[in-house]
Amino acid sequence: MSEKRDYYEILGVSKGADEAEIKKAYRKLALKYHPDKNPDDASAEEKFKEAAEAYEVLSDSQKRVQYDRFGHAGMGGGGFGGGGMNMDDIFSQFGDIFGGAFGGGGSFGGSRGGTMRTRGTNLRVKIKLNLEEIANGVRKKIKVNKLVNADGVTYKTCSTCNGTGRLTRVTQTFLGAMQTQTTCTTCQGAGKMIDKKPADADAQGLKKQEDVIEIDIPAGVEEGMQLSVSGKGNAGPFDGIPGDLIVVIEETPHEELRRDGEHLHFDAYINFADAALGESVEVPTISGKAKIKIEPGTQSGKTLRLKGKGLPVLQGYGHGDLFVHINVWTPKKLTKEEKEILEKLRASENFKPSPDANEKGFFQRVKDMFH
Repeated sequence: MSEKRDYYEILGVSKGADEAEIKKAYRKLALKYHPDKNPDDASAEEKFKEAAEAYEVLSDSQKRVQYDRFGHAGMGGGGFGGGGMNMDDIFSQFGDIFGGAFGGGGSFGGSRGGTMRTRGTNLRVKIKLNLEEIANGVRKKIKVNKLVNADGVTYKTCSTCNGTGRLTRVTQTFLGAMQTQTTCTTCQGAGKMIDKKPADADAQGLKKQEDVIEIDIPAGVEEGMQLSVSGKGNAGPFDGIPGDLIVVIEETPHEELRRDGEHLHFDAYINFADAALGESVEVPTISGKAKIKIEPGTQSGKTLRLKGKGLPVLQGYGHGDLFVHINVWTPKKLTKEEKEILEKLRASENFKPSPDANEKGFFQRVKDMFH
């Protein structure tokens, strides 16, 4: 699968473009690649869909913020964003963009007429992820109760608008006859009404049903991030366009590691003998354990950096780092022998916080005590 192009590049606008500029740019492309203008041209149809996908995201303030921050990864790739739109969805959602350029009264090629497909409402769910899942990306199956079109529902042409979805009114003025069109209030622009429906369906032909949805979560997501899964929300009334599924990320805290963006932090506790003499200690990482070297004379508060041992950078390349913060641990209980050793060491100049301490003399005295 080829890499998706930047949505701003597709529409030919800057990242600072306002709503009017984005709409104007999309209309220009949509008219240029419209299927009625380019019959049996697969390339033009793909560009038409590509422009609609870009417009769907950039014309929605919430999706645009998400895209600006995380790029295509924020749309989840594949099923996120506008990639799931078909031609009917495009015409139904963005029909007002074309005005009367194709057909009469905003129709497209005659076959689609002026009817509208009502959009279903969005669903919102929360997904909890641990640090390992965030680091590697994960596919999740979730159960949702949503509105679906009930089986057995049949429709009939709306008698008020005769299936056009619009009402035309002619008003006589001193300038002559003026014609206006409004959405049909009986069918809300659908052009049809329910003829028959099963007992468990509501007045719009919908019913509640449990659905299992698979979601691919990209690596590097973070707490509070929202992903939009196109077309997986509630079904639209009268066989309309389904809404979206909004997935909110919740992060389960790790037992040992703390997260700061793509970086991780760990507090390592060592005794003062290891701090003074040096030692190798194990620290946790996302992929397992790693050994780090504590140099002789390491002070409490020192931070060691393990490059590339953090989380993957969303909308970028590489990984963050793991920062190990050294804390010198002081024992609360001592044996008689330990106390005697420490009493002897207390008098040493090296146990006094002075930059002039003689390190060589300190290590020699420690050596003499144990031999």
